[in-house]
Amino acid sequence: MAGGKRMTREFEGKTALVTGGTKGIGEAIVRDLLSVGFNVAFTARTRSDIQAASEDFSRDGGRRVLGLPADVRDPDSCGSVVQEVVERFGGLDLLVNNAGVGRFAPIQEMSLEDWHVQIDTNLSGVFYLSRAAIPTLKKSGDAWILNIGSLAGRNTFAGGVAYNASKFGLLGMTEAMMLDLRYEGIRVSHIMPGSVDTGFGDRPAGQKEGWALTPEDVARAVLDLLRYPGNALPSRVELRPSQPPRKT
Repeated sequence: MAGGKRMTREFEGKTALVTGGTKGIGEAIVRDLLSVGFNVAFTARTRSDIQAASEDFSRDGGRRVLGLPADVRDPDSCGSVVQEVVERFGGLDLLVNNAGVGRFAPIQEMSLEDWHVQIDTNLSGVFYLSRAAIPTLKKSGDAWILNIGSLAGRNTFAGGVAYNASKFGLLGMTEAMMLDLRYEGIRVSHIMPGSVDTGFGDRPAGQKEGWALTPEDVARAVLDLLRYPGNALPSRVELRPSQPPRKT
């Protein structure tokens, strides 16, 4: 068993790469992919996080797990990650662009550093890694790129000047990627969750009293997309809590 799920192994022999795979949504996605037979490479920027997660994931995945320190803001790092995945597993069938950061402040208080780290991670990082992975994904014959975005890509909020900009941009980029790659054997989709109960943006998990989405809800959407037949492409999935608090 892995994460309480039956090991169906329906994707035995396929390989996935998940960015930001040691915490929150990324961690849940890695666990679910392992549970259905994927080889899974995952990234994080901190070697200590990679080591701890690798030991944990290996209990279920064994040799099917590969942790790689990487910074998606660096194009060279992205290219190296793809190369290491291919050297270890022989190919790549699924890229999940999940790495993201959130730093929230009004525009007049937003530092240049906080602006750039969000745009460079949440938007440019997806471009860099997707561009590096596409030649290998094309060899799969049935590949996916799944970008984990946010409903903040459609709905603005005060203090979200950089975060909203990055997520609105990600929505547009993902839909253009879908059109570019649909005849190349690569399906591209965008998962846009609402409030997810994680520690994202330095907000502690467990403070939303059970109404928010869980990381496992988002991971389930990933598996649901992968199970669609080859003639179908759900290009955007908007995922909301069923009963958020009423606005007064």
